[in-house]
Order: sequence, then C-alpha cells, then structure tokens
Amino acid sequence: MKLQISNLKFDAQGLIPAIVQDARTRQVLTLAYMNSESLMRTIETKETWFWSRSRSELWHKGETSGNTQQVVEIIPDCDGDSLVVLVEPSGPACHTGATSCFQTSDVQSVELGELLDRLYCLIREREQKRPPGSYTTYLFNEGIDKILKKVGEESAETIVAAKNEAVEPLVSEVSDLLYHLLVLLVARGVTLNQIREELAKRRGA
Repeated sequence: MKLQISNLKFDAQGLIPAIVQDARTRQVLTLAYMNSESLMRTIETKETWFWSRSRSELWHKGETSGNTQQVVEIIPDCDGDSLVVLVEPSGPACHTGATSCFQTSDVQSVELGELLDRLYCLIREREQKRPPGSYTTYLFNEGIDKILKKVGEESAETIVAAKNEAVEPLVSEVSDLLYHLLVLLVARGVTLNQIREELAKRRGA
C-alpha cells in the first residue's frame, strides 16, 4: 500500500476526511476522519483506524463489533486533502447495523441483502449481550441443539406452506426459516460474507 503521508494536507486539527467505500460494489459506507497516527495504523494493519472527533481518541473499526474493514487501497484526491479508502467489509459499517451510514429509512427501498445484514448484526448483538426477555437470547441460552431443532421445524413448515396455493403463509414461513438460519450461522461463527463468497462460486452452475 504505497501512500506518501508527507504529501497529504491535514487540516488545522491535524485531520483528513476519509471516504470509505466497498472495494467490490463501490458503495459509500461511511465518512470518517484520520490523523497521521490512525492513517499509519491503517497502513500497517491493513484495517481501518480513525480519529473520533467526539471522543478525541483513536478507534479501530470493528474492535468491539467484529465488523472490521480490510483495506484494499487508499487513494488521495488531486489536492491531497481527502482520501478514498477502498475496503472489504466483514459486516455492516454503520453502528445501527446497516451496511452503509448513507441510506434511506424506507424499508421498501432497502435490498434484501442489506436487511439480512442488519438482522445478522442484531442477532450477533443478542448473542453477545443476552438481553432478558428476548426470544433470540432464549435460543442462544438453550444451545445449538435447540437452534437446530427450530431450523428443522421451520423447514418442515415451509414445505407444508409451499404445498398450498396461498402465498402469504409461504412468505411467513420462509421469513421464519431465514431468521432461524441466521441464528444458526451466528451460533456457529459463520458470516454472511462467507455465504456470499460460496454463492458467488456457483454463479455458473
């Protein structure tokens, strides 16, 4: 990763804006700020580090959430006063669980993949924090056998719903099945990116 930090123009606070983009889709994920130290750490670790203006401290993206960003390339603009950081994200970029910090709140306009990313992030948070009263917490507390049993039950109910002409029951059962499959993935430590990569291999099948 070749970048001459000495050629960059940091502002009066010693910061430079960094636009983080998905290296594959070119979707803008977030806008953050770097100082010379966070930029050096980003280059050295090949994962994004930023400077928090609100907390006045360095922060490593994904340090607590696990949603790290593997850096592919850092590109300065023509004036050297801003950066584009191309990354391979391992999960949502936004603290809300959304893929990107720039998006509409209208669920109808959100792609299925993004909704699954959000739900996966929420389920992983439930697995880590185990809030009382949550059905997801209940599943994780019961363990893998209970989770597998629910996946089996939802699979059978999806098959039964598919045998009928009405569409609504099938939509409901498929949604239940997808949810329980996500719980299973989190329980086994499998990421959605791993599923995406495997499906990508099958495009020509």
